[in-house]
Amino acid sequence: MRKIFLEEFDMPTHWYNILADLPFQLEPPLDPETNQPMSPGKLKAIFPESLLEQEMSTERWIEIPPEVKDIYAIWRPTPLIRAVNLEEYLGTPAKIFYKYEGISPAGSHKPNTAVAQAYYNAKEGIKKLTTETGAGQWGSSLAFACQYFGIEPLVFMVKVSYEQKPYRRILMETWGGKVIPSPSPYTKVGKKILEEDPDNPGSLGIAISEAIEKALEDPDTNYSLGSVLNHVLLHQTVIGLEAKKQMAKIKHYPDVVIASAGGGSNFAGLAFPFLMDNLEGSKCTKFIAVEPASCPSLTQGEYRYDFGDTAGLTPLMKMYTLGHDFVPPSIHAGGLRYHGMSPIVSGLYKEGLINAVSVPQTAVFKAAVDFARTEGIVPAPESAHSVKAAIDEALKCKETGESKVILFNLSGHGLLDLSAYQQYLEGKLQD
Repeated sequence: MRKIFLEEFDMPTHWYNILADLPFQLEPPLDPETNQPMSPGKLKAIFPESLLEQEMSTERWIEIPPEVKDIYAIWRPTPLIRAVNLEEYLGTPAKIFYKYEGISPAGSHKPNTAVAQAYYNAKEGIKKLTTETGAGQWGSSLAFACQYFGIEPLVFMVKVSYEQKPYRRILMETWGGKVIPSPSPYTKVGKKILEEDPDNPGSLGIAISEAIEKALEDPDTNYSLGSVLNHVLLHQTVIGLEAKKQMAKIKHYPDVVIASAGGGSNFAGLAFPFLMDNLEGSKCTKFIAVEPASCPSLTQGEYRYDFGDTAGLTPLMKMYTLGHDFVPPSIHAGGLRYHGMSPIVSGLYKEGLINAVSVPQTAVFKAAVDFARTEGIVPAPESAHSVKAAIDEALKCKETGESKVILFNLSGHGLLDLSAYQQYLEGKLQD
């Protein structure tokens, strides 16, 4: 067999909370009105109490509710696949494995937290959820999750992605979501931005501002975020927990763990359960967060307090940031077009516990096409960033002769991103 599928075990019963094991103190979010630590009570206007508890919890293991596991069972556990064809194509002695999250109904890793967030909001009587989405993976995942709990989703989709990726909008609408291109004329934030720049392509920071503004207007409406926050990263750890069990079955352990990084949930989901072993001192795995060269918050941002959105409606968070008013170029990896990075991931990078690289768009699509032609799966542009980094690591092994085990997160398929591939194949895609 040219590939190894490892699925014969139950999915995790608990999420892993890395806050229990951090060797440094995470800086608290600040209230922008006082510059003092934010009171959890102020956040209850947009988040359910159960998620706020998870946000601050230092318990190592948090149980996955049975109702969430029942929906997870539609696609979990996801396969771990050895990329033997890619190894042969590269001529590398490295062993390359990838965890494939593209088999979820929404085609990405995002439902892992969308289902959990919809469940906790419904449990507290919330009828509507607002959110933002870049390329549409998060928005479609939340729309998918909301239909199971009788919640109405309102999605502000970054305008450039709304225009580039119409099928993601249709997917959201199929699952009952209402989708609005951002910046929009339906919020104070959107109106102000459009007055200043009618052709503004939008950004995740702007879309977050619009979604929060709408949530604050209605007591029956909460806001849902697809990355960055602690509880979001927590829910994604089902990826790495499954991967650890799967690799143990074949008596392998990764020397290098790689995942794309926009806000941090993709990276955290795969990396944190393995990073736990590093923090305990039992392993010495290398971790690489991969970001676009056009939006390099870790590799070129400043580590400081900043808003999570453009309008300054969120708490101030200590993170690597390019500035909350930064509008990234209109790259096709819309899910990575975010100005800041998760406070947890930022802290780990600041302390030297993880590495980060940034890669240009054309090189990412070259790697994606090579992967599609060897492994058969067309990666999402966001996921292709980890493909590129994995190939680079495998080629280093070719130079040194080392037979390292490389594991990366193939976080979604690119079947709704074929217009981007068309541009690349026609030589029209630029950095």
